[in-house]
Amino acid sequence: MDRRECSGALFHLGLAGGWLVAAPAWAAALSEGDAASGVRAALERGALAAVGLLGRQDGFLGNPKVRIPLPGALEDAAKLLRAAGQGKRVDELVTAMNRAAEAAVPEAKSLFVDTVRQMSVEDALGIVRGGDTSVTDFFARKTRTPLGAKFLPIVTRATEKVQLAERYNAVAAKATGLGLLRGGQASIQQYVTGKALDGLYLMVGEEEKKIRADPVKTGSAILKKVFGR
Repeated sequence: MDRRECSGALFHLGLAGGWLVAAPAWAAALSEGDAASGVRAALERGALAAVGLLGRQDGFLGNPKVRIPLPGALEDAAKLLRAAGQGKRVDELVTAMNRAAEAAVPEAKSLFVDTVRQMSVEDALGIVRGGDTSVTDFFARKTRTPLGAKFLPIVTRATEKVQLAERYNAVAAKATGLGLLRGGQASIQQYVTGKALDGLYLMVGEEEKKIRADPVKTGSAILKKVFGR
């Protein structure tokens, strides 16, 4: 794809996707390098913002959008456990799960940055062509598996440090005794890792919405050209 074709495609796709409302001169003013740089800048800003929001004290626990609940049937069992005087144990378990996720998320920073910087012009076109979750989908497709591998040992160490597995097992045993939980639940480490990733991509999506709604606020001249209204 030559420069004119890429610029024209970005312009056409941007209009169709609602990202761009610009004069035809926009296409001529931007090289394919500038256009791709704008998309990369948007992705990097959004991803790092999401990591910063979650990878800190109460990043998960204090945010109802991503707060990790008890797994499966234990969520329902918690009500009865509280009624049976086990409320403190339940609260400790939920706090420990969320703290483990908060400890793991900073590991995403370098992988997100590397993924963005390695993206091709074709990837950038796919972002512009895509719908409202195209950025989030791009990150999930490129990084979920390697991030899961990075997160799991951190979550495991965090759960061991606070005896999370033991606390989970204790709560699960009581729930089983009440007939509220069956065997075969995933390990608590796998559960927390999966939820941490879900929360991370959810917040990347939130940042994506902000950039789409008002790219000018990012302060980047290239972003204003590519995504400006």
